[in-house]
Amino acid sequence: MRHSRHLYSQLSRGFTLVELLLALTLMSMLLALAYGGLRASTRAADKGQTILEDSSRIRMAHQFVRKQLDQMMPLVFDENEDQTVRTVFEGAPDKIRYVAPMPGYLGFGGPQVQELAFVRGDDGLELVLSHALLQGFEEQKLYERAPIVLISEIEFAEFSFLGRDETGELTPWVTSWEDTALLPEAVSVDVEFNEEVYIQWPLLTATVKVDASAYGELAANQSSYRASIRGLMERRRKKE
Repeated sequence: MRHSRHLYSQLSRGFTLVELLLALTLMSMLLALAYGGLRASTRAADKGQTILEDSSRIRMAHQFVRKQLDQMMPLVFDENEDQTVRTVFEGAPDKIRYVAPMPGYLGFGGPQVQELAFVRGDDGLELVLSHALLQGFEEQKLYERAPIVLISEIEFAEFSFLGRDETGELTPWVTSWEDTALLPEAVSVDVEFNEEVYIQWPLLTATVKVDASAYGELAANQSSYRASIRGLMERRRKKE
């Protein structure tokens, strides 16, 4: 009987301060672990969504640029007064200008002068496209409308070009195209994104296909062309 009354008195007394503090500490630790796990899973989900979005936009831009470069045409879009100097292609490390058809949803009125340029944006460099009709072309017409932003958040970017020397042999890759009256044999677009982008830009090297005979001439010298591509890839690895 005494034992029962003693046990009842202990139960009715409740928890001591030490027991209460211990319970609160354990509860806080459990809540912190649960919150940390929830936050980590949320971050992983957000990162996965960001990677998917980056992958999609980079793939679309990569395919668009490759297609436009593959369709370059040897059409004159600029010449001097006596027509002794004609321009069908302009190439610099940060900008190229050429003539090609536009996609169906943008194309109208025939071939268009297109300009791909790397310009400074809010989050680094941006690859932008400007275009204007070849017929009656004037340079200011390229900038009458806002350029189309293809990709952004770029840390480093560069165009490079593959040509031929006087003997018909392929030259090393250069970042400035001197003979504006001729199209290059190939154009490469190298892009490195900043650290917020988790996807890498695939190496883009587009062979200029003017017509079947020009393509056949290049195909006849595939060993030299493959060596040039390998050299370009090795140069990119050295940068990394």
